[in-house]
Amino acid sequence: MQLYNKLSAQDTADILDQSTKDRLTLSFYKYAHVKNPKLFRDHLFLSWDSLEVLGRIYVAYEGINAQLSLPSENFSSFKDHLNTISFLKDVRINVAVEHNKKSFLKLTIKVRKKIVADGLDDKSFDVTKKGIHLDAQKFNDLLDDDDTICIDMRNHYESEIGHFRGAITPDVDTFRDSLPLIEKNISEYKENKKLLMYCTGGIRCEKASAYFKHKGFKKVYQLEGGIIEYARQVKDKNLENKFIGKNFVFDERKSERISNDIIAYCHQCGAPCDSHINCANEACHLLFIQCDSCRSKMDNCCSKKCKEVTNLPYEQRKIFRKGKHNSNKIFKKGRSDALRFKL
Repeated sequence: MQLYNKLSAQDTADILDQSTKDRLTLSFYKYAHVKNPKLFRDHLFLSWDSLEVLGRIYVAYEGINAQLSLPSENFSSFKDHLNTISFLKDVRINVAVEHNKKSFLKLTIKVRKKIVADGLDDKSFDVTKKGIHLDAQKFNDLLDDDDTICIDMRNHYESEIGHFRGAITPDVDTFRDSLPLIEKNISEYKENKKLLMYCTGGIRCEKASAYFKHKGFKKVYQLEGGIIEYARQVKDKNLENKFIGKNFVFDERKSERISNDIIAYCHQCGAPCDSHINCANEACHLLFIQCDSCRSKMDNCCSKKCKEVTNLPYEQRKIFRKGKHNSNKIFKKGRSDALRFKL
């Protein structure tokens, strides 16, 4: 019985290159009370592996968070399987704006303490007591309301390349950093302002909506399905698009273009650019924004030092990858001192 992925990312990439099947990139989440996350995890792997699902999925006592791809011909079977799970029956599935055969290269299903790390240790907080969901049109209407405070519940490197007009974009590295910061800055508006939140696919702003209701905010709203679903509705219903730039996504694509606006800058030369890249030096792997000119000049690296490392023989490069301290730049996500035009 195979319960874990056994192919390397490169092996999978080669198989996908040879395949003639179209693949869909999807995401969904659901907050629910899962009694046995480990058993649930194994059941999902056995069911989804046979459907050629690839992706990154987290399960916990509080529910499931799934980002994945699968052959389009298997979508109906996949949905039928979800409907056999009581709390996932008819769950909303976000379909990507742009598809890529290699958006995911492994099927990874992990059991976590929480599906969204929040840093909270409050037994009285119930994540299922969420705010009011809004579709794209109602979100647009509320965004135009003078009594609305709109907050981007994503991290700085996400909102840097795209966000809704007029939204507050907290300068934070993680979701858990954003909750106390936002509460402190808007606590005076608990009674009289409408609190409107959004994120990539809805999972973070749904937990945030429950959190702020728990903290006493009276009028709490969230964009249902996040930016991904918003973009789909804007296109299908010919609505006004109030999102500018790109939507950052957590797979090999790194982003989806929602509007033609470029609101970010290359972190190395300052030219208008909104394309993220991971530093080619595997001992660094820093996520940052790099234009085509700098990419060519720097060999896909964030600094001259990293460029020098990538030109070393393989055995010497391996030495740099050893030890946790050598790869800590991965957590800086565009904040490295090596970058001149960082956020």
